[in-house]
Amino acid sequence: MQKIFFKGLTTGLLLQMAIGPVFVFIAKISLQNGATTALSAVIAVTIVDYIYIILAIMGVGKILEEEKTKRIVGFISSVILIIFGLLMIVKGISFMPKNIQVEIINSGLKQSFILAFILTISNPLTIVFWTSIFTAKMIEYSMGKKELIVFGIASGLATFLFLGLCVIILSFMKTMIPEKVIQILNILVGLLLIVYGIIRSIKTK
Repeated sequence: MQKIFFKGLTTGLLLQMAIGPVFVFIAKISLQNGATTALSAVIAVTIVDYIYIILAIMGVGKILEEEKTKRIVGFISSVILIIFGLLMIVKGISFMPKNIQVEIINSGLKQSFILAFILTISNPLTIVFWTSIFTAKMIEYSMGKKELIVFGIASGLATFLFLGLCVIILSFMKTMIPEKVIQILNILVGLLLIVYGIIRSIKTK
């Protein structure tokens, strides 16, 4: 079981190297609000990953492989990404007085958790991705149901370890980065989410 756990952990860490909008979003929170607030977002992402891993092990991914379902889910998730992107751009452009910034940071834990949760869960097609990974690894490592569960737990843990480490590193850089750069980062993250949403919607057609 230890070998299976290690294989699951290494597989999960390798998958984390494919940097997407969620990573960029968490990086932005780390630089803007610091480690504590960003870690609440990391916990949200990890919870969603575990939800999708459980559903993938249960075989729900097979349902989402149907073309019609894939298109509907893909379109909805694309719209959510575009909305998130627009909100980020508005936040970057608008002027924010110091007292309001402090208020937002103080209430940032809950807000960051919710936003990260919604952003991560907005792509249910991740279940299909995990299903394909688990199917391939089951064949490669000749895993049974118990081994697959251990593999899934380790893969999900990789999300928390990787993103958590990135948050700690980026939060140390927070004091070295001017507010203007953070403002520009908000706009860039917003644009990235919009582009990612548009590309995803085109691919689902």
